[in-house]
Amino acid sequence: MPIYEYRCKSCGQIMSALIRKKEDEASLQCDRCAERKLVRIFSRFAVHKTEKQRLDEFDTRKPRRESFYKDDRNIGLWAQKRLGDLGVDLGDKFQETVEKARSGKLPDNGLTGPG
Repeated sequence: MPIYEYRCKSCGQIMSALIRKKEDEASLQCDRCAERKLVRIFSRFAVHKTEKQRLDEFDTRKPRRESFYKDDRNIGLWAQKRLGDLGVDLGDKFQETVEKARSGKLPDNGLTGPG
């Protein structure tokens, strides 16, 4: 039972509809103007990547938007990529520290971050 998205040819409204069987499509009408002139459109989708794929594709020279630094998944990504490019073995301890930082459990080593 997929959910499809449709655009109304009359008013441009985009809407979603659960289609249980093909015949259900014939009875659809626009949520805004009640017209039946709907065309199915491609829905947005997301691609999930492994941590290795993200690291392999990450370019340390590329400038980032502020939102990049607000995403917990990106904590340590630059350091992992850059040090890996330099041939430095980061070891399990580094990965463990990165995972703790991503979950908000920074190690207590007496250091404080920016004020």
